[in-house]
Amino acid sequence: MTIHTMPIPTPEAAEKAKHALRSLSPARRGSAKTVRVRAGGEDAIVPKAAFELLLDVLEQMSQGNAVTIVPVQAELTTQQSADFLNVSRPHLVMLLESGALPHRKVGTHRRVRFEDLLRFKETDDRARRDVLAQLAADAQANGMGY
Repeated sequence: MTIHTMPIPTPEAAEKAKHALRSLSPARRGSAKTVRVRAGGEDAIVPKAAFELLLDVLEQMSQGNAVTIVPVQAELTTQQSADFLNVSRPHLVMLLESGALPHRKVGTHRRVRFEDLLRFKETDDRARRDVLAQLAADAQANGMGY
């Protein structure tokens, strides 16, 4: 399992990504399940899903953003998991020990499946949006001017 994180692109790399994105984007249209790409003088047949991912990476690079690619079946360390959720490692450990987030132990080390992190984040984000919507509705109902 490889987790690949690219550095923040330089302005030159962002410009090259923008140019590549413009050149490759027309191939996004259509219903074909593969895309033919010419590389190094040879044609390569690329699955459409992989090609779409490449375009997404180029789009992020063109905007100056770094990208991390993580296989869904990957197991992450507690620090990697905390970084993904943008929380402290002690807070993540509390979530693991409370059972809010599934994990397994490898010796004395905890491992969290990326798939479980995604599910937890989606549920947590949805709950936050619901609370925010309720707060906004309450503010409106009470004439608070928000």
